[in-house]
Amino acid sequence: MKNSKKFLCTLLAGVMTAASVSSLAACGDKTGGVGDIVAYDGSAVTVTFYHTMGANLQNVLNKYIPKFNEMYPNIEIKHDMMGDYPALRDQIAIELTAGNSPSIAYCYPDHVALYNKSRSVLTLDAFIESDKEVTKADGTTEIMGFTAEQKADFIEGYYAEGTAYGDGKMYTLPYTKSTEVLYYNKTYFDANNLTVPTTWEEMKEVCEAIRAKEGNNVVPLGYDSESNWFITMTEQYGTPYTSATGDKFLFNTAENRAFVKEFRDWYEKGYVTTEEISGGYTSKLFTQTAEDKLKCYMCIGSSAGASYQCPALATRMVNKLDEQGNPIQAKDEQGNLLFEEGKPVYEQVEEQYYPFEVGIAQIPQVNKNNPKVIQQGPSLCMFKKKNSQEMAATWLFMKFLTTKVELQAEVSMTNGYTPVIKSAQNHPVYADFLSKADGNAKLQATAVKQTLAQMSAYYVSPAFSGSSAARDQVGILLQNCFLKQPSANQSIDAFIEAQFQTVIDTLNYEYSF
Repeated sequence: MKNSKKFLCTLLAGVMTAASVSSLAACGDKTGGVGDIVAYDGSAVTVTFYHTMGANLQNVLNKYIPKFNEMYPNIEIKHDMMGDYPALRDQIAIELTAGNSPSIAYCYPDHVALYNKSRSVLTLDAFIESDKEVTKADGTTEIMGFTAEQKADFIEGYYAEGTAYGDGKMYTLPYTKSTEVLYYNKTYFDANNLTVPTTWEEMKEVCEAIRAKEGNNVVPLGYDSESNWFITMTEQYGTPYTSATGDKFLFNTAENRAFVKEFRDWYEKGYVTTEEISGGYTSKLFTQTAEDKLKCYMCIGSSAGASYQCPALATRMVNKLDEQGNPIQAKDEQGNLLFEEGKPVYEQVEEQYYPFEVGIAQIPQVNKNNPKVIQQGPSLCMFKKKNSQEMAATWLFMKFLTTKVELQAEVSMTNGYTPVIKSAQNHPVYADFLSKADGNAKLQATAVKQTLAQMSAYYVSPAFSGSSAARDQVGILLQNCFLKQPSANQSIDAFIEAQFQTVIDTLNYEYSF
């Protein structure tokens, strides 16, 4: 979606126009509220849920929807996979221009900032604090809102993301979270006495060593997201990126241009590649084992994608062993022991094995004493609706998705996401899952353990109309600074500054209204 900025601006203008004439104005105020919250009364209502789940996560969702319906049989849940996150964002923006929307959707903060221009997103504070009771199918009751225990159960940093919109109100709830981690070829590192880099200076040294040993058939480091890389570096250096107030696009600074210049040099020396430059996720290079194919020995990618960082199982012939663990000597048809050149011949069987072992660590830092790692993964937002019972039912479903311990645990075990509630870590099945986080067969669990170990390092960027475009544009900026060349008589510094200024001018032009 790199070329969608003007498209989104047009959509946004349409959304704002639609909001001014739609009935949303009748049910919502300027702060995103809907007046008094009503309790769900058992009415037949349909809740629509837009998301980006693949088949495995949809299977988990489909398993738990009937459990929700055991409590609320008259709430029908319809869910649709909308492609990737930009496609989801654009689909909802299109629907908002016509005054439509799903009931609930996966979201990132910059998506919500876009939708908020039409005041279409429902603030959740009144639901969270509601003590109104709702009756379940078995006759028992629960309050609409969160109990004190449920609120305290959320991991604080994940929960706080919902208020990152400048007005102190809660717009989202965390659903499942991920981050970036450093995957490395532990087998290669051990064999070559390499130390896993903890800083970018150490990363440069490791890349130099690998490149010197392996030559042009290896790019030591793959970084999947150019946007994440740029934004994370501004966080690690403490330099400007964007702001939700005043001047919004602040990243054209000497410090930021300096780290881009440094990484351009890495690229030109063959130390690093990225998703867009390499033509796909760099996990394809990381898991490559063919001797004549380009590969990398480190990859920075999503913790939720751990399964894609594991090399495919290979097959080899090994000696068959007896009960005591000794090789079984082969015999001919007459029962005579077989020998070749005086040496025993052993029976062999096929064995599957991983070509190399994968290790997982925190991404390199500028300052190890003040680590910064991106917080990502979907949250949930609700949209205003004329039907108060639809909103009440949607809230109950959102509450179920975020507080159901078994569901949170199973999503994590299925796809490597981190649960957003602390109690999931104490669930017996999930605790067993984490305890076995060792080796390639348990790589997803290993990734989750790393995400839990770096909780204090997570950051979230400001969310506002244009923040999504800024993410896209700084990714393109990094690509351009790597791939393009200065014009005649133009210095590298002048070239890089011109690339920065072009992006700033583009963003200011497209989001100046």
